[in-house]
Amino acid sequence: MDIHHHSARYGRYTGGPDPLAPPVDLAEALDAVADDVMAGYSPRHALQEFLRRGGRSREGLDDLARRVQQRRSELLGRHRLDGTLSEVRQLLDTALLEERKQLARDAMMDNTDRAFREMQLQNLPQSTAAAVNELASYDWQSGAAREAYERIKDLLGREALDQRFAGMKQALENATEEDRAAVSGMLRDLNTLLDKHRRGQDTEADFQEFMARHGHHFPEDPQSVEELIDALAKRAAAAQRLLQSMSPEQREELMRLSAQAFGSPELMAQLDRLDDTLRALRPGEDWTGSERFEGQEGLGLGDGTGVLQDIAELDELAEQLSQSYNGSTLGDLDLDALARQLGQNAAVTARTLAEIERAMQDGGYLRRGADGDLRLSPQAMRRLGKSLLRDTAKQLSGRQGRRDTRVAGAAGEQTGSSRQWEFGDAEPWDVTRTLTNAISRTAADGGTPGAGLRLTPADIEVSETEARTQAAVVLLVDVSFSMAAEGRWVPMKRTALALHHLVSTRFRGDRLELITFGRCAQAMDIGALTAMPPRREQGTNLHHGLLLAGRFFRKHPSMQPVLLVVTDGEPTAHLLAEGEPWFCWPPDPETIRVTVAELDRLGRAGTQATFFRLGNDPSLERFVQRMVRRVDGRVVAPETGDLGAAVVGEYLRAHFRGRAFGDSDWAS
Repeated sequence: MDIHHHSARYGRYTGGPDPLAPPVDLAEALDAVADDVMAGYSPRHALQEFLRRGGRSREGLDDLARRVQQRRSELLGRHRLDGTLSEVRQLLDTALLEERKQLARDAMMDNTDRAFREMQLQNLPQSTAAAVNELASYDWQSGAAREAYERIKDLLGREALDQRFAGMKQALENATEEDRAAVSGMLRDLNTLLDKHRRGQDTEADFQEFMARHGHHFPEDPQSVEELIDALAKRAAAAQRLLQSMSPEQREELMRLSAQAFGSPELMAQLDRLDDTLRALRPGEDWTGSERFEGQEGLGLGDGTGVLQDIAELDELAEQLSQSYNGSTLGDLDLDALARQLGQNAAVTARTLAEIERAMQDGGYLRRGADGDLRLSPQAMRRLGKSLLRDTAKQLSGRQGRRDTRVAGAAGEQTGSSRQWEFGDAEPWDVTRTLTNAISRTAADGGTPGAGLRLTPADIEVSETEARTQAAVVLLVDVSFSMAAEGRWVPMKRTALALHHLVSTRFRGDRLELITFGRCAQAMDIGALTAMPPRREQGTNLHHGLLLAGRFFRKHPSMQPVLLVVTDGEPTAHLLAEGEPWFCWPPDPETIRVTVAELDRLGRAGTQATFFRLGNDPSLERFVQRMVRRVDGRVVAPETGDLGAAVVGEYLRAHFRGRAFGDSDWAS
């Protein structure tokens, strides 16, 4: 029996995003986008800004663009373009030295012949190209000198080919005449193919036949004649830019030397024909640009062309990273080019940023509204609310002397006992007793240990909780200009979002109304409040806000009214009888009178009121102290960063008075 052993080869996955890689973590991106949206930017602009600056442990587009520019500057600052001319000059000097040594030691040479040859060598032109051309017909007496001179022709030929076909200089080192003939045949076949394509007469079979014969000369592995032309045109255009980056003297020297390439004028004719065809087929390439090289490391023609290609590729990457053109997305990024120029880690960074962009848009966090603009989706709002509420809970539980906040509770405080679940119960399960019931029942029914455990409704026990009062909650938030000017705009919105998430997910029996008050007051849903840009209008119309709060409370007469007011200034506006706002600074006594009267009306209806005073305005402090004394309310003066914890804490206190939430640490 024959046994065949099959070996497996493993390598880096190259088929696009790794299917086994974990999904990108959008939490940081979503938080950053949300903060910018709350600050007044559009979601599209906010997402672009996050992608530009990156995350805490990840580079952004600006970092990659900076590295691209550094790489470009390094290439220009490291190199100069006289590498081929210097190499030719060295070979020429070697040839002349070896020839003079041979003339001096050849005792059998006719003295007249020797003198004539020495005179020829002595009177060579200063120009390297002119000297090389003049020596084309010289009868070398030294074998070493002849070899050095022939290496000039070989070098020029290989460099000329390397300008058009990367790697040709190395491939043709020590090449035989047959090798050179094969390259000449490839050039003729290539020009024939491109001429047919230019006339629209080529076929797929023509391309396949050409690649079958000469494909080893094209490491780019083009899959069509168009891809072949693209690769050749990019290289040829870079070769033209290389020549135009040289000084006029260098350029003239190389043009004169080109006739000696492989000692074959036909080679240069074929290359010139190729350049003309490529220029006609790809006129959009940069055939006329130039760069300023200022370094000390000499570059040959082939290597210099490669550097010009690198610079062109870097310029394309810079444009892609700028994302400044219409319809741009990170899917436009050439990850292979980025890996070539900046390394594999840069490509991984760019791919991750592209996945974040795609996931934010395709994963449901951003969606287009009726006006076509991107907006934070309800899914994004829920995720943000959950994150903000979690942060708020940490702040609350970390307060010195404060017991468990029980943010997770929904039906009231747990008493420590449990009972059997009944349909409609919303209390949390007592997991230990539920599993114990299921195990006991399974054993009593003759179940086999290890065969699995099935829960039935009869097994479920829920934790008993103390009843709590359902609440109608109004969060009144100041949106006057000072809130944005003093850096309180985003914390105010984060507070509203955290409270909204808590009520909508954990205290669903409560009702929450969000009301903004500036020159006028307005009830808003959480999405509109989150997206609202800062307003530059003056006015703090608490009177209007309290009117809207009273209307909301009257819609829910069976619920406990809870009023939470966030403000950084005393009232400076109120509604007139005809419904128009009246603004006055300093505050008009009538503004204060009608505001106090409306609060008194809410107080008589049993409203629990808490004022959250932001900033250190003495006038505001005196005003809110007088207000809360009238309704037996509270004043909390949190730091801006503690606002969310303060508001959520007061909301919970309205339900669990005296137990999990005693007198506020921040109350005055």
